[in-house]
Amino acid sequence: MTFLYIINLIFKIYTFMLFARLIGSWFPRFARSKPMRFLGFYTDPYLNLFRRIIPTFGAMDISPIFAFIALQFTHHFVIRMMI
Repeated sequence: MTFLYIINLIFKIYTFMLFARLIGSWFPRFARSKPMRFLGFYTDPYLNLFRRIIPTFGAMDISPIFAFIALQFTHHFVIRMMI
């Protein structure tokens, strides 16, 4: 395995964790389960950076959209810097 492959894998796993966290938060009963608490422990600090900056629109929280965009931008930037 190359270092580039490992970096790429880390970003993909974290993106999947964010996605799973967001989907799981739509189901209140599932949101309090152990897997969701695990995901929340690792993803909420990152999401909270965006929640502090971006206001909610009623019950709609659009900060995860910006969190995904920033993560993808960072992923591409890191990969380009390593090539």
